[in-house]
Amino acid sequence: MTSHSAPLRIGILGTGNFATALAEAWARAGHSITVAGRSLAKAQAVGHAAVSPAELAAASDVVLLAVSYDGLDELLALTDGSLRGAPLIDATNAVDFTTGRHKATSGSAAEHVAQTTGAHVVKALNLFAGTSWLTGAADTRRTVAFCGDDPATLALTERLIADLGGSPALLGGLDRARLLEDVAGFVMRLVATGHDPATAVPAV
Repeated sequence: MTSHSAPLRIGILGTGNFATALAEAWARAGHSITVAGRSLAKAQAVGHAAVSPAELAAASDVVLLAVSYDGLDELLALTDGSLRGAPLIDATNAVDFTTGRHKATSGSAAEHVAQTTGAHVVKALNLFAGTSWLTGAADTRRTVAFCGDDPATLALTERLIADLGGSPALLGGLDRARLLEDVAGFVMRLVATGHDPATAVPAV
């Protein structure tokens, strides 16, 4: 799907498979991509403009945080306070991939990111694999739940979900982020036990 509005400058904070796939998908929609990570060489290997984590926010209209939960605080420290006030989409899965249990004792990864960085955080895009947005499967118009408190960041998130081919579904404020993160754990646990998550939710 191609955006019908002016292209955005999207910063991707992360260099893994998910970050790489979303960078490609949004580039296909006409957006400009800049990537940052712990390693500048890995950021450059993603195939778009690359900067340091501390430089990313200044080069972006919105930042996607796409890193493993275990490396989250290390990478956020490298941003050196530059994310304060920045629109940020958090796609972190703060759950154990085998058990599905949330790794935080309280709250959510998204709320932790907001408190740590001062960014305007929206929780989104933590359920579907990044590569799934590069295939025709997106034509099924999958629902993408998201939540947050800042109206401008919510609007950016809604637009970027639509540009991927998804159907945005706002669930409320950032205090609902734990719900979205627990859903990821539920899905991962079903997969680990050999079940199809698509059959686990009733049609209503």
